Amino acid sequence: PPCFITHFVEVEVNTKTGEISVPRAVILGDSGTIINPDLWEGQIIGAFSRGLGFSLLEETKYDLNNGKLECNGMITDYKIPTTIDMPKVDSITVRSAHTYEPTGPFGAKGIGEAALSSVGSAVANAIYNAIGIRFYELPITPEKVLKALKEKR
Repeated sequence: PPCFITHFVEVEVNTKTGEISVPRAVILGDSGTIINPDLWEGQIIGAFSRGLGFSLLEETKYDLNNGKLECNGMITDYKIPTTIDMPKVDSITVRSAHTYEPTGPFGAKGIGEAALSSVGSAVANAIYNAIGIRFYELPITPEKVLKALKEKR
């Protein structure tokens, strides 16, 4: 059986620059018996970081004429989250349901990449709560925020 996970985030949106920050997050998961709590929490926070990157920073563009990936400079120009983009460690709350999965090894279920699956929707909904604008495509960049704010006025 699959694991279950959900994310809750608080965002701050600068309506002058379009920049979005995430000062706080709560992550709740059910992955059965947790065999190694430190590794489990590390996997959850690492996946959250990846999900935050997908949500706010990481973007690939394709040429609509030929379907090929456009090269926007070097791989060093590709934006991924850094410690500056993440909430402070003491502002991330991670909790487990502490269940037992009878078909899993020692009662566990895998967590893996499932831990990043709901980050984007949590961020998009928090942005909607902050500025009243829905976004349906990731990443939600400052340029997209400013454009949407201008259209809303």
